[in-house]
Formats: sequence, structure tokens, C-alpha cells
Amino acid sequence: MKLWEGRFSAPMSADADSFNESLSFDKKLYQADIAASVAHATMLGEQNIIAPQEAQAICDGLKEILAEIENGTLAVAGAEDIHSFVEGELVRRIGDAGKKLHTARSRNDQVATDMRLYVRGSIDGAIALLRDLTETLLTRAHESLRYIMPGFTHLRKAQPITCGQYFLAYAEMFLRDLDRFSALRARMNVMPLGSAALAGTSYPIDREITRKLLKFDEISQNSLDAVSDRDFVAEYAFNASLVMAHLSRLCEDTILYTSDEFGYWTIPDEYSTGSSIMPQKKNPDLPELVRGKTGRVYGHLLALLATLKGLPLAYNKDLQEDKEGFFDTETTLFSCVSIYTALMKKMKLNVNVMYEAAGGGFSTATDVADYLAKKGVPFRDAHAITGKLVRYCIDKKTTLDSIPLSVFQEMSHVFEKDVLAVVTVRVSAEGRNSVGGSSQEAARKNLYSVRRRLKKY
Repeated sequence: MKLWEGRFSAPMSADADSFNESLSFDKKLYQADIAASVAHATMLGEQNIIAPQEAQAICDGLKEILAEIENGTLAVAGAEDIHSFVEGELVRRIGDAGKKLHTARSRNDQVATDMRLYVRGSIDGAIALLRDLTETLLTRAHESLRYIMPGFTHLRKAQPITCGQYFLAYAEMFLRDLDRFSALRARMNVMPLGSAALAGTSYPIDREITRKLLKFDEISQNSLDAVSDRDFVAEYAFNASLVMAHLSRLCEDTILYTSDEFGYWTIPDEYSTGSSIMPQKKNPDLPELVRGKTGRVYGHLLALLATLKGLPLAYNKDLQEDKEGFFDTETTLFSCVSIYTALMKKMKLNVNVMYEAAGGGFSTATDVADYLAKKGVPFRDAHAITGKLVRYCIDKKTTLDSIPLSVFQEMSHVFEKDVLAVVTVRVSAEGRNSVGGSSQEAARKNLYSVRRRLKKY
């Protein structure tokens, strides 16, 4: 029997029942639902809204149900949703006392509370995974502070950089993701329980009791908003989308850098796949999958925003649509962060290949222009002189670090012998010692900064 069937003269049709049900996916909320119900029953007993012995029987019954679900002896099935299942199972076990659990409560504030509890736990899980990924990137950065690689703009070689700086760039991205999830946890840790259907309740409840039991920081201040608010789900989806965007960028680099054309990195065999027809292939399927899954997380965010945009106050059944997208976002986020952390721990860096590549594309040309500018040549003039040097190298099929001093001096009398050191890739990378720069010293300071900020999480 449905919790609400008393008003109806005919049972719900099978097709309508199937369309309306949510137990198939919201059963994931069973821990949150039972925890919130135990807190609610405890409060009802302490306030003498129900007899204390009835409250105790309810709590004992709920804990028994939880234990049996978790050990696999109780199947979650045969109800409209997880809330109906738990209450129905409780009544079956303890009788009429179980029917009093829903006193001073509605499914509206019940599901809003359950979702907040579940999302709060999911945030904690996301923070732990992102912290592990960031620490992995810090380890790779520390290991590769002295290695040189090409830095790119427009996917063209731009300037030599240190590998340490490269990995720290992604560490900074994921540190921002950690900050966003942490801020969301603080902002959404507000308890809606006690809002009832939409207008609060006339029972003498004490919401402070349930707040403390459920470890919420605050109590919601408007019951209309409390039962219909899903901002926290949308924020989670947005935060997850940005994590996936950052992961997807790292995937793209991985796919490029491990290709035969680049050869900067080598994916370990245990994180690669092959071809069913081409025996020589070693495919970057895991990075490609993560890159592909990014779109589905974006889709869930857009779907939720579209659901929320036209809802009148207060609760509407549309809000049931927050769950499937959220659960898939969570699963996708967790699996992608986990697999990429494992992959990055074992990625091989081909140091010599990167070093040789760093000198291509006239990547030290800016250093030549800066050399002239430091000697008093206006930068725009220095830029033009260096451009002519690059043109000379292109015409002669040579490189800046291969031409003799005489060629430099033909372009400008300002050039002296020391310019020959300026055009080497290591001097170029190490010369950029400003805060956030490519030198080992600057990258090491960045490493310490990220480690210090990471300690918050």
C-alpha cells in the first residue's frame, strides 16, 4: 500500500506506478534516509511528541533494517521509493509504533534532508580523491623539476619550460577544484528537516536536536525554500564539470605526448589497450574515455539547470529528476579521477626526447629579444631584429643555437658573445625566475606553495 492511498478510490495503474517509482535509483539514499529518520524519531521522543519507548523502538528497528541492507540479507525492493520502503519495512517489524515515525515530517523535507546528507558525503569523497590526484602531480613535479620540455601556445612550440612547472599547472587547477568543493560543503551544510511539506509544522519540534544529531552547521530559515532548494546539487554538478574539464585537458596532453609524433611520455602497458586488427597498436583508450565522459557530466549539469529554471514554489515532482543525473555524475567523477591518479603515478617521462624537442620551433627567440631589450634596445625593435634572425634560420635551414656570433652581429651590433648561451634551452628555462616562472627555483617555490595550500584539505 502507498503511503498516500487513503484519499484514492482506485489503486495506481501498473504503467503509472512504473513511471512514477524512484526506488530503482534512490535506494542509494538508504543510509541517509535511515540516519535522518533515527534523528527525527529521537527528537520526537525527547519532545514527547511520541512516547519515548516508541521512539526507541523506531530507532532500534531502523538500525536493524540498516544492518540487514548492508549485510545483504534484506533486499531493497517492492516500494515506490526508498522512503516508503524504509517506513513500510519498519511498520512490518514493529507495528503501529512505526506508523508514528512520519509525525511532523513530510517526504518533501525528508528527501531534501537525505539528498543533503548524501551529497555531503559525496563531497568528502570527491575531496579525498582530488587530494590524492593533486599529491600525485606534486610528486611528479618534484621528480621532474630539472627536466626540460617544450611549452606550447596555439599547440605550437613557444618557450622551453621545466616539467615540474608543467605538472604544477595541473596541480593548481585541481587545487581550485578542491577549494570549490570545500566551499560548497560549508555552504550546503544546512538542515531542511522540520520544514515538513512546505509550511513548517504545528508540532512542538526542536530542530536543534536533529541538527546536532545529523551534524549540520545550520538550520534552514525558510521552509518554502528548504524543501525546493537543489542549488547544492547543481553546484556539485558544476564543480564536477570543472574537474572533468581539467582532467580532459590533461587527457588531451597525454594523448598527444604519448603519440609517435611527440614521444614525450609512454603510457604503461597496464593502462593501455591494443587493436583487434593491428598488432602494433598501443592505444590511449583510458585518456580518451575520460575525455569522452566529460560531455556526459556537462549534460547532467545542463539537465538539472533546465529542470530547476521553471519550477514554482515550493516542492514539485520534477525534483525527482535531480537524482539519476547526480548519481551518474558522482560515479563518473570518482572513476575518472581515480583512474587518472593511477595512470599518472606510472607514466614514464622520456626526458631526452622532451629536451631535444624543447629546442625546436625557435623556442628561445623571445630570449634573444629580451637580451637586446636588456641592453637598451626598445623591445619592439628587439622583436623585429629577432624576427629577422628567425627568418635567416628558416632560409638556411638552421637553428638559433647553431648560427655563429657573426650572424647575430650582422643583425645588430649590440650582440656580444654571451648571446650564444642565451639561446640554449636550459638557460632559457632557468632564466625565467619570476614568481610562477619556469625555472627550477620558481617551480620549487610553486611546489611548496601548493603543498601548503593542500594541507587545508
